[in-house]
Amino acid sequence: MNEQARRSPGKSYRRPKKDPVRILAFEALRAVDERAAYANLVLPPLLKKAREAGDFDTRDAALATELVYGTLRRQGTYDAIISACIDRPLRQVDPPVLDVLALGAHQLLGTRIPTHAAVSASVELARVVLGDGRAKFVNAVLRKISRDDLDTWVERVAPPYDEDAEDHLAVVHSHPRWVVSALWDALGGGRGGIEDLLEADNERPEVTLVARPGRISADDLLDTLGEESGLPGRWSPYAVRLTEGGEPGAIDAVRDGRAGVQDEGSQLVALALADAPLDGTDERWLDGCAGPGGKAALLAALAAERGAHLLAAEKQPHRARLVERALAGNPGPYQVITADGTRPPWRPGVFDRVLVDVPCTGLGALRRRPEARWRRRPEDLEGFAPLQRSLLREALKAVRVGGVVGYATCSPHLAETRTVVDDVLKGRGGPAAEAEWVDARPLMPGVSALGDGPDVQLWPHVHGTDAMYLALLRRTA
Repeated sequence: MNEQARRSPGKSYRRPKKDPVRILAFEALRAVDERAAYANLVLPPLLKKAREAGDFDTRDAALATELVYGTLRRQGTYDAIISACIDRPLRQVDPPVLDVLALGAHQLLGTRIPTHAAVSASVELARVVLGDGRAKFVNAVLRKISRDDLDTWVERVAPPYDEDAEDHLAVVHSHPRWVVSALWDALGGGRGGIEDLLEADNERPEVTLVARPGRISADDLLDTLGEESGLPGRWSPYAVRLTEGGEPGAIDAVRDGRAGVQDEGSQLVALALADAPLDGTDERWLDGCAGPGGKAALLAALAAERGAHLLAAEKQPHRARLVERALAGNPGPYQVITADGTRPPWRPGVFDRVLVDVPCTGLGALRRRPEARWRRRPEDLEGFAPLQRSLLREALKAVRVGGVVGYATCSPHLAETRTVVDDVLKGRGGPAAEAEWVDARPLMPGVSALGDGPDVQLWPHVHGTDAMYLALLRRTA
């Protein structure tokens, strides 16, 4: 018996149609799940390979990107909906099948793709990557999902707000419950603010460039982009926002290092440290956690304009190489070293300005790394806590009396922000640091809604930036 008859007795066998866009999206999701990869690192090389093979045009790349990021952002909501459409616990469904179902659910509920096209394309994908048997399961589940729109499904699967507010928000806005709770604590206030924040986490962020001082101005960068491709930044004088569809890698100034991709919140942190008032010398700057190099490149350029020297230290060798690449071509004196900021090779009290942008949960960048919300666990905070405190203590030792330290983190979680600084200043877990707060708010001129100070917490829904935190401290003895 031939394979065709064996596969489908009584009727002809039709080969599944290979859809390069959906296959690529599926491959990206599998890499995120199997290798704990980040979509922003996995997707670009996959897209580049597809373009070089002639399989993709600009529209294909845009659709693949939307399918990957949209599915990851709404994974929690889609999981709840899929769970309501099957007769077994979600954990008993093979992960590759779940990825195909989630991709299909996103096309049905989160895009304008027609229902019949979303279902048929997803079933064809299942036939290619899963086989005919599991494709039938995918078809049955997606047909159930297609009967209602997203709002109707959410109303059905989310618990009422009045009964369990955090679980309601977790399902509606696709965040783990513990993340909802932590963000709500950090934000304070009522329901409106937290819903705005969670919604902002699910929006596609703008791509923001930094024009590196001494190499290109923001105005010149805008001129090279043209009015249709670039807009001025909201807050940073060095920021340029790309319009939708802009490709940073295609910009000459980015390729040669005169500009770089950098969130505006990250720019504001570096600028605030650089502009903090000092008494005495201003010659030696340190970035103690410099990888991958965005803040270090901006600090190096600002330092060069003042005749100061930047030392950029990074513990991980591969990240130190990224820092070297980011700083290449900087006009002023700088040095990149591989070093652990908790066991520094430099002498105490030799720097005028020090930045430590510490490792953290990354809950402030969920717009850019949506998979992080599903990967992180509450116990991760305990793992970061000793490192964050140690880095801040060593930074305060590294700066001279009268010098300024900037403690920064891309997380709004109170356990990674104000609590760390308070513990170091008050001597919890170690000797009390001899330092005082510097009000960071005046050092972000024009930026609204910066709170009561002296530290600053930026927010995606308020400032259009990642949720960067900054505390400035002056060493007093």
